[in-house]
Amino acid sequence: MTSHLSPPPIAVIGCGLGRPCLAPEAAAALAGASVLVGGSRLLAAFPDHPGRRIPIAGPLAAVLDAVEAATNAGQAVAVLADGDGLYFGIGTTLLTRFAPERLRFFPNVTAVAAACSRLGRPWAGLPVVSLHGRTAYTPLFAALAAHGAVAVYTDAVNSPAAIAARVLARGGDGFALTICEELHLPGERLRRLSLAEAAGVTASALTLVLVERTVPSAVPLHLGLPDEALLRHDAVFTKAPVRAVSLAALAVRPGDVVWDVGAGTGSVALEASLLNPGGPVFAVERDPKRHALLVQNIRRTGALTVAPVLAEAPDGLEALPDPDRIFVGGGLSTRPDLLPTLCRRLRPGGRLVVNAVLLGSLWQAMATLTVLAVPFSLTQLQAGQSAPLAGDLRLAADNPVFILTAAKEPAHA
Repeated sequence: MTSHLSPPPIAVIGCGLGRPCLAPEAAAALAGASVLVGGSRLLAAFPDHPGRRIPIAGPLAAVLDAVEAATNAGQAVAVLADGDGLYFGIGTTLLTRFAPERLRFFPNVTAVAAACSRLGRPWAGLPVVSLHGRTAYTPLFAALAAHGAVAVYTDAVNSPAAIAARVLARGGDGFALTICEELHLPGERLRRLSLAEAAGVTASALTLVLVERTVPSAVPLHLGLPDEALLRHDAVFTKAPVRAVSLAALAVRPGDVVWDVGAGTGSVALEASLLNPGGPVFAVERDPKRHALLVQNIRRTGALTVAPVLAEAPDGLEALPDPDRIFVGGGLSTRPDLLPTLCRRLRPGGRLVVNAVLLGSLWQAMATLTVLAVPFSLTQLQAGQSAPLAGDLRLAADNPVFILTAAKEPAHA
């Protein structure tokens, strides 16, 4: 009778920080392995291990192929992980190839736990993001906007200096950066610096940083911001009642990519950022003076996921990711090519909301959407604000605003 034995489980061994320190079960799994997988530093930490070595270098797909071939051949494989394999580590990658029952995890101390222990800071609830091998800073900005603090795994490109410069440019100087280098190693060093100071430093490749807000936002960000809360030059902006109806029509969801085209000083973009945690808002404004106020309003409110873009649409939209939601506050009358470009870039199933005050702009928008076969609905809103008069109150009417809502057909399988 032929015996069909299951492949042995792959041991994923967290080595902690500094010199590997393994619990007895993890040490036994390592000792019983005939194949050792890991980065060059971790492989070098076990010079006497007799197993065949597979270095983690180059494309990870090739490493996974080698691991799968070894375990399918009945060989015991141990994968060495920095810190803890399931905490921003190789364990997540292994789970893309192997079912959980094919893997056996051995946890260890993470850089976040070690850094917080050194600093005497509780880390329950501390958001953590990894910029190691990544380019998107939105998760970092989202964590800071929501929690005022975030721990960040770095790399050679996204260094402490680069992170400090990005946060300084977006959020201003109301933050501090704690640089935790080579934790549990002889070269360990902790430095708490202002963003301006941190933007000029160099640090080890083995570094975790903690970014924390030190100065509260000047204007607490919430839905229904008072019109007077934002810096602006004039009365040309989306007032609170129209903003509320427009945002409801936009129906922003968490993670959406949002464009605010003709953003002005940012009233819609700032509140939209509250509705799509984890997603970016690109606020596009062509006027340099209004753009400068937009940057200041982002800093004053802490709406760090709003990315200010100084450009005239549609020319400045090429580099932006395709949006799920688009708000248009102006520009239709001067750029007849704007709306067709926006409809083309809008993702299937996406929504577009246009505010128009002029009848000509409204007619042009409806005609364009009709030609493009994009279904739409129209709402006219005229709000009145109370104002004192003769010891009583009167209602001062705002200009009527037309709110055009269009929905792009979802993609069909």
